[in-house]
Amino acid sequence: MAIRSRVLSHWAAAACALGLGAPAFAQADPAAALDGLSQASAQVAPGMALARRQIGDGDLMGALATLERVLIGHADADGALMLHASLLCRLDDRDGARAELGALERPVAGRDWAEVTAACGPLPRPGRGG
Repeated sequence: MAIRSRVLSHWAAAACALGLGAPAFAQADPAAALDGLSQASAQVAPGMALARRQIGDGDLMGALATLERVLIGHADADGALMLHASLLCRLDDRDGARAELGALERPVAGRDWAEVTAACGPLPRPGRGG
């Protein structure tokens, strides 16, 4: 239960930072906090903003989960995919990042790719034949 309380309080703080408001997250129902975070990560831009805030707070696992929720509904969101891959490398899962990038057949933006290589080191660039 202590872990769940910590997660909920962290998510409530993230939701407040997103402007979702404290009243919705101050309710006694913990599911309300989770619903708010799910809604925040239902679209690409708010989900990416939340993930970047979580990264800034040092919550890499939370950011990873946020990006996974974004990618469930938006598999073509290249920025989210690249940030997700860079987080995998930062969490010492370079093979996971490589597998994720290997499935991508379209070219990616230079800025997004720079973030991946900063975290992962040199990797074959998607959409360029390696």
